[in-house]
Amino acid sequence: MPRVGAVGWILCRHSIAALKDLLKTRRASSLATRLRLVIEDLGPTFVKLGQVLSTRPDILPDALAAELALLQDHARVVPFLDIRRRVEAELAAPLEELYAYFETEPLAQASIGQVHRAALMDGTEVIVKVRRPGVMATIDLDLRLLDRTARIAERASRVARRYDAAGLARRFAATLREECNYLIEARNAEAIALALRDSPHVYVPAIAWGYTSLGVLTEMRVEGVKIDDLEALEALGVDRKTVAATFVDAYLTMVFSDGVFHADPHPGNVFVDSDGCVGFVDFGMTGEVAPVTIRSLGGVLLAIVGTDAVIMADALLSLGVAAPNLDRRRLEEDLGRLLSEYAHRPLDEMPVAEVLTKVMGIVRRHHLVLPPDLALLVKTVMMCEGVALQLDPGFLLVPRLLPFASRATSTESDGPQE
Repeated sequence: MPRVGAVGWILCRHSIAALKDLLKTRRASSLATRLRLVIEDLGPTFVKLGQVLSTRPDILPDALAAELALLQDHARVVPFLDIRRRVEAELAAPLEELYAYFETEPLAQASIGQVHRAALMDGTEVIVKVRRPGVMATIDLDLRLLDRTARIAERASRVARRYDAAGLARRFAATLREECNYLIEARNAEAIALALRDSPHVYVPAIAWGYTSLGVLTEMRVEGVKIDDLEALEALGVDRKTVAATFVDAYLTMVFSDGVFHADPHPGNVFVDSDGCVGFVDFGMTGEVAPVTIRSLGGVLLAIVGTDAVIMADALLSLGVAAPNLDRRRLEEDLGRLLSEYAHRPLDEMPVAEVLTKVMGIVRRHHLVLPPDLALLVKTVMMCEGVALQLDPGFLLVPRLLPFASRATSTESDGPQE
């Protein structure tokens, strides 16, 4: 199989490079860094896998998860003629009959899709995301290879069985195939828009359904600057503290009110306009959490605030899959030691992301496995606090978080709040 040969050659080449590095410098390069470089060379499937694994702090050590979060798409530009053919085949009409104009140079390109500016016939400014020709064939081969590798690993390794490697591979395959389906991404955008319908300073672009298909997505253009471009925000004259609060409140509303959230809040997917409104783009990766999970997560967050190890242990065990030989007493002791570090902090200064990172270390040590969407949500909360602190170094998450977490754990709460 040619793809297997290509994967083998990439692994061999990086092994030789690592050996040369060791002989030349007498020092091995970081294993995590070398793994990231290997994954980037392997292409879109493996880059996406690495990005997904970076959201699993319950499985991967912090250093490795942080390195995988740096994974970048190194995608060549698809020639415009190929883009034209793809759009015309998907939408069954000549390009000139679909769009008033369609820029030949891409706005951005990634391993799965390429983005172009365009306008509809009525002058509406849009962006058009086009799936790369041939990418699905490569992804299908890679997913079969990953499935086979995971099953072999489970036969050979107790650790692989504990973390259900084959199940992880199946769930990743389903997630990636959904991300490649732009009809699903369009529906995700509409679900997020519905969740944020009462947030006047948040914008989710509307979908142009007549110009959207399995491999082409057309949506209204979001204007503004990236949320982490502090100089540009200053030039716009917007208040960064207000933007930080709007951004975080949008996420808390998504999670605790509707149970669905945008799961890729890196700055390239969040924009701010001159009115201080926050706009989200790229809904290929979303998370959905069940009401019972939201209540248990609320319990974890309230336990952090209240520094209560017993409540946190209860909440974690209600969320995760525990190993058969779990020692509940030692779990509570570890959580108690962690929470005691923060017992004398003022409530509103509790560093939520920092505490969650350490909690995930305890989760790994006791072999608890969290539901994938919950692990993704924990990572998203940590990323959100980081973005907010960039905007406003004095930002305090706890005062904004407590009302949501309290409502989630209310005995009257049977699901997301209306």
